[in-house]
Amino acid sequence: MILKKLSISTFVAIALACAVYSASAKDAVPLADDPVTEQRLITISEEMRCLVCQNESLAGSRSDLANDLRREIRILINEGKTDEQIRNFMVERYGDFVLYRPPVKPITWLLWIGPFVILLAGIIGLMIYLRRRNQSVPSTTLSEEDNRRIDALLQDAKSSSTENAHD
Repeated sequence: MILKKLSISTFVAIALACAVYSASAKDAVPLADDPVTEQRLITISEEMRCLVCQNESLAGSRSDLANDLRREIRILINEGKTDEQIRNFMVERYGDFVLYRPPVKPITWLLWIGPFVILLAGIIGLMIYLRRRNQSVPSTTLSEEDNRRIDALLQDAKSSSTENAHD
């Protein structure tokens, strides 16, 4: 009897806690009041690199700095800045590295040409290594006696394979 009362009171307490919790739950607040502003924010931040994660877009990153930068972009959008003005602001503040596709200019040539230079240097290094390795292997000329022994061995191998094929 006591166990039954205890289980009923436990059930009622859990049900009451769930009811209170669900009553206090709210719908997720949109990040921006205006869906157009939010879409512009996503479009702009997809083209920018998270400065903490570096391999993730600003839109996809959940770092504190990315949250701050998105908040800053949202403020600039609400101030009426164009997408280009916002990009320019971010580049002035954080450099070309913030853009996923930095412009080709003298300061970013290394970003654009660097991988090809490294690949070319690797190919040249491999060619030099292979040539040196081939030159270090001594080439020997076989004597007439060695050539006769090789011919005899080949004839023996050929005749034994012919005999095994007929068996």
